[in-house]
Amino acid sequence: MRLIIATENRGKMREIKKILRGIKIKTVSLADLDRTFSIKETGRTFGANAYKKAKVVSRYYPDDLVVGEDSGLEVFSLDNRPGVFSRRYSGEQATDEKNNRKLLEELEHCNKRLRGAQYTCAIAAVKNGKLLFACEGNLSGIIGSTPKGRGGFGYDPVFYLARYKKTVAQLPLREKNKISHRARGFKKFKKFLARYLKTA
Repeated sequence: MRLIIATENRGKMREIKKILRGIKIKTVSLADLDRTFSIKETGRTFGANAYKKAKVVSRYYPDDLVVGEDSGLEVFSLDNRPGVFSRRYSGEQATDEKNNRKLLEELEHCNKRLRGAQYTCAIAAVKNGKLLFACEGNLSGIIGSTPKGRGGFGYDPVFYLARYKKTVAQLPLREKNKISHRARGFKKFKKFLARYLKTA
């Protein structure tokens, strides 16, 4: 049995592998599989998308444990946008830079009180079509006025953490992996996985 992470995002995969270090199971991503299917993220919530990803992949790999993950940014004054559209917020040809630019333009005239936001990560683990585990991880912060830092990806350069006086992109990866929404979610999953492997 393998652990399949239903993502092709290399940045996410690096983070996830570091968080799951110490668990003895071969872990692969969709980029490692010779697949002919595609997954359309049509859910209205992160949880719905995470479950759909895992369930679709599980149909093709019923002997493996499949983890779907969906995550993104929610800005409270923007009615929780970009939400499930975080990756393609600036359109079909979206890039991290374009997404950040659009977000900053929308918040251009907003003061600090209206820049509150959170990163959310939803996780669903499925085997042979059956949901075995689901959880969420969150990280609260505010949207800064200019991008800072070269680390991370996505909205990390504009996601400011008052506690550290830095954006997520300015944090060392080791520090980010301790506190990020993905770290918090996958630490919960790691505990489940350790228990599951003892009985599988």
